[in-house]
Amino acid sequence: MAKKPLRVGTVGCGFMGRTHANAWRQAPRFFDLPFEPVLQAACARGEGRAQAFADNWGYGSAETDWRALVARDDIDVVDICTPNDTHKEIAVAAAEAGKWVVTEKPLALDAGEGEAMVEAVEKAGVPNMVFYNYRRLPSVTLAKQLIDEGRIGRPFHYRAQFLQDWTMSADLPQGGEGLWRLDAKVSGSGVTGDLLAHCIDTAMWLNGPIVRVMAETETFIRERVHQTTGEKAPVTIDDACQFLCRFANGAMGLFESTRYARGHKALKTFEVNGMDGSLSFDLHEPEYLDFFEYKSPEAGKTPSHTAGWRRIHVTNGEHPYMAHWWVPGLVIGYEHSFVHAVADFLTAAGKGRSAAPTFRDALQTQKVCEAVLRSAKSETWQETGAEA
Repeated sequence: MAKKPLRVGTVGCGFMGRTHANAWRQAPRFFDLPFEPVLQAACARGEGRAQAFADNWGYGSAETDWRALVARDDIDVVDICTPNDTHKEIAVAAAEAGKWVVTEKPLALDAGEGEAMVEAVEKAGVPNMVFYNYRRLPSVTLAKQLIDEGRIGRPFHYRAQFLQDWTMSADLPQGGEGLWRLDAKVSGSGVTGDLLAHCIDTAMWLNGPIVRVMAETETFIRERVHQTTGEKAPVTIDDACQFLCRFANGAMGLFESTRYARGHKALKTFEVNGMDGSLSFDLHEPEYLDFFEYKSPEAGKTPSHTAGWRRIHVTNGEHPYMAHWWVPGLVIGYEHSFVHAVADFLTAAGKGRSAAPTFRDALQTQKVCEAVLRSAKSETWQETGAEA
């Protein structure tokens, strides 16, 4: 039986636009979904660029004004893949037009804008989701399952890193296309909102709300040429950030992110230690989850002579999402986390719900990011206001 078509309008044709377009195309090929995504329209600032993107990915048409895309009667869901300073305006307009709305992370430029976006989608009653894709890697989802099963017991520590090295050259300009992440007016912040937001989302999904933080940030290169003016201007983003935190469940947290870790392109890790066990993940080997079991819910304490870290190869059919892919032993990667996000969104929407993280969920991550920046500025502990 033919599935109901869901006509997708994508705003933004850069790197994230490609990952999302691929996900919309692939999800119905591997998952049994209540809707059949139709790539209806792609939007970018330049007509040639928008049309080339549309032609390459199979969109039915191209637009150069996102307002025109949102106003179209033949668009059901608006997918926002644009810089952070545009998320609010597009999302609110889409919700007011009755469109379903999904957006790339972070939710918005700041918490105030995020609150307006939450209000808009909840008032309109439209399904919504933010693409915090790393929580949908099978190994990370398995970590969530093991924690929920009580496999690590009471959590004591959570630590996470996200390290890169791509902005270390003083000759790298800031701002403009491709480098808007180095312009705080467009991005909102540096590594805090770009990299640590991913870590914070994962952490609060696995371990509950982060309630207070103590942070330090650094900007190593204080001036860069701005691409749009050709003039040197102060750098207003954070190049590096580290913070301590407390979770609502009493666990202690330690987070670090930088774009000045020579040799690292995307070292994203987390480890959580509990009374009965520990879990560890490294994005460089996303098919693995490391697990130390001190005591199991079924058998009690693990015998000392067999205790130790074990590596779970998360490729079996019983592992999260993997029954939809290949045979055991064969791995999937980065792009598949976006496919999983689309599949989860459409499955939830078919039941009249939104898929996590919703705009409201992502607002909690935004609140923590802002508390981190406030703490770094004031050199004091800051409450986050994040809710469960």
